[in-house]
Amino acid sequence: MDRTGGSGGGSDRRQPEESKPLLGEMSAPEGNKMGAAPCRRALLHCNGMRYKLLQEGDIQVCVIRHPRTFLSKILTSKFLRRWEPHHLTLADNSVASATPTGYMENSISYSAIEDVQLLSWENAPKYCLQLTIPGGTVLLQAANSYLRDQWFHSLQWKKKIYKYKKVLSNPSRWEVVLKEIRTLVDMALTSPLQDDSIHQAPLEIVSKLLSENNNLTTQDHESIIVAIAPLLENNHPPPDLCEFFCKHCRERPRSMVVIEVFTPVVQRILKHNMDFGKCPRLRLFTQEYILSLNELNAGMEVVKKFIHSMHGPTGQCPHPRVLPNLVAVCLAAIYSCYEEFINSRDNSPSLKEIRNGCQQQCDRKPNLPLRLLHTSPDLVSQEATLTESRLKPVIVTSNEIHVEVERNNTANQKMTAGVGNDSEPNLIDCLMVSPTCSTMSIELSPQADRILGCYVEILKMLSDYDDWRPALASLLQPIPFPKEALAHEKFTKELKYVIQRFAEDPRQEVHSCLLSVRAGKDGWFQLYSPGGVACDDDGELFASMVHILMGSCYKTKKFLLSLAENKLGPCMLLALRGNQTMVEILCLMLEYNIIDNNDTQLQIISTLESTDVGKRMYEQLCERQRELKELQRKGGPTRLTLPSKSTDADLARLLSSGSFGNLENLSLAFTNVTSACAEHLIKLPSLKQLNLWSTQFGDAGLRLLSEHLTMLQVLNLCETPVTDAGLLALSSMKSLCSLNMNSTKLSADTYEDLKAKLPNLKEVDVRYTEAW
Repeated sequence: MDRTGGSGGGSDRRQPEESKPLLGEMSAPEGNKMGAAPCRRALLHCNGMRYKLLQEGDIQVCVIRHPRTFLSKILTSKFLRRWEPHHLTLADNSVASATPTGYMENSISYSAIEDVQLLSWENAPKYCLQLTIPGGTVLLQAANSYLRDQWFHSLQWKKKIYKYKKVLSNPSRWEVVLKEIRTLVDMALTSPLQDDSIHQAPLEIVSKLLSENNNLTTQDHESIIVAIAPLLENNHPPPDLCEFFCKHCRERPRSMVVIEVFTPVVQRILKHNMDFGKCPRLRLFTQEYILSLNELNAGMEVVKKFIHSMHGPTGQCPHPRVLPNLVAVCLAAIYSCYEEFINSRDNSPSLKEIRNGCQQQCDRKPNLPLRLLHTSPDLVSQEATLTESRLKPVIVTSNEIHVEVERNNTANQKMTAGVGNDSEPNLIDCLMVSPTCSTMSIELSPQADRILGCYVEILKMLSDYDDWRPALASLLQPIPFPKEALAHEKFTKELKYVIQRFAEDPRQEVHSCLLSVRAGKDGWFQLYSPGGVACDDDGELFASMVHILMGSCYKTKKFLLSLAENKLGPCMLLALRGNQTMVEILCLMLEYNIIDNNDTQLQIISTLESTDVGKRMYEQLCERQRELKELQRKGGPTRLTLPSKSTDADLARLLSSGSFGNLENLSLAFTNVTSACAEHLIKLPSLKQLNLWSTQFGDAGLRLLSEHLTMLQVLNLCETPVTDAGLLALSSMKSLCSLNMNSTKLSADTYEDLKAKLPNLKEVDVRYTEAW
């Protein structure tokens, strides 16, 4: 579009400014009018045209050196013929040519440009710009009117931004600075240039201003935020400005600026941000904004309304980036709560050392014999021949982290084969054996505790939306939290609601995310199973997870095999307590011949017959499987391992459900049994090996055993509360050949007395006792 003037005469008309002038900047003098009628300034009408900001381009240049009053005479002459082509670059400080020769031998500083105007005259080239400089004029000739206007607005913008940078770099009075910021914002909003840098440049200027002046009052903070608010509606704040916003959120969380100004900014970030890794301060600002909402009187209700506003009123959220961004903010916030503990890993054992049971030297005990560390709690005499150097064990005494010891031969072989493996340890396994992550040692500061509560609550809110739940489950499937968080009882207890929502969802893409992402990596299914570090409900959530998985396409032999290999103990414990889902699981294991070991099969049968629902389902199974009846006629099992967390009542129920006359090896390691179970143990006439490692079995039970189980050969009392009063009674058990009294209250005199009275005693462990 040609905006040159007509051919007729008339008075001179000046080009109006796009915005208000800088404070203290004088407008061009009125005496700068052209004296001749044929020379006129073109009037640029506001027609809604938009232009991209030019950074460089080709244009014709002509420079006229003259006193300002003679410009009109020069333009009316017919000797203006020398134009030079140049490739000009609009830098931050000046206009320069790629070929610094001729008219553009030297660059032209923006500070030297007094005025930029559109210009045309009769019988001369069209589409010209006039740059007024001291002692002359620079004429720029474009190829068409659109390109001319683009150069005009770009030069105007660069000149103005340069001046604002100079003015705001040395602020004197803040009321003046505030006016300048408002003028700068107005200029950016009214500019016909359409470019990301048009709004970003003023924000960066203000950001630099704030970073260099830390002595502003709170009122100054809020005034500046309100002044730049219009620019933030369609632009992300730059990093330094994010720091300023974060500081304001922390210091004035109840300020109305947070609600009125920051809310649309954060909403835009969550809807349009593509990668927080490239702009982590945006994530930090979002995190601080949500925390400031939580500080309001309504607290989490305000946060809940904000989350709902991000989702929208419909059943389907129209913004696909909102959920990943919210989850990223939550994960970063939760990680920050445990940063102190994570940083302390520098003085902790490596993951491989943790997997092998290594503690810090200052608080770990000398090595235990390998036979006590075998993954099976059964004590086998040939284990004593293995060297102690292969493992560096620890004993987990915390009741908050439950050590899960697998109870079937297949799992034992698998785990034993893994001893000495150099691969990185499983995350959950590290938690199970590392006392450095004990829940008793993780105590968050009040501020970290508030942050944790807020963001775990947000994860709960996200799990309540049906359309978000599949994506949320996928984002949380490879467990993204640090092991310190998973060892923190409060965190896993609060997060349990999210896992329950996944388990209740009928869609396969949701509840399948409870499983591990690949073999060898534990998932939520393992974490919240009985014996897992997060289990606090005796397996109710685990049972519901198994139920939903068995109800979908996971009702396969492969899934049952994985349960038999990894979770047979928890399944039997819950079946022993009457859980119908677990009873069905055990019946299916028998029906599909998942279990090869006869002793394990007999233990499962005894477990089923210990409850009414189990007995009924087992009878129905026997009607279809004659082989099971034949197996049962042969007698009870010779080996039996009670699942961890079992109680005296669980043991009594199991032993009363079938025949155990052939039982020779019984392991109660890591269960909750006490001396009260001794009344049931003395009814096992063939018992030769008994493992009571890390139980509450005491002196009263030991005295009862010594009177009845005179044929006992192997006894493990490691980490039990027995004392000399009970240990002296063992002198009557002449068949004992292996005795472990590690970490008990054994005295040296009692030990000498036992050695004298037990002639067959060949293997004994008395470390961490007075007799050591």
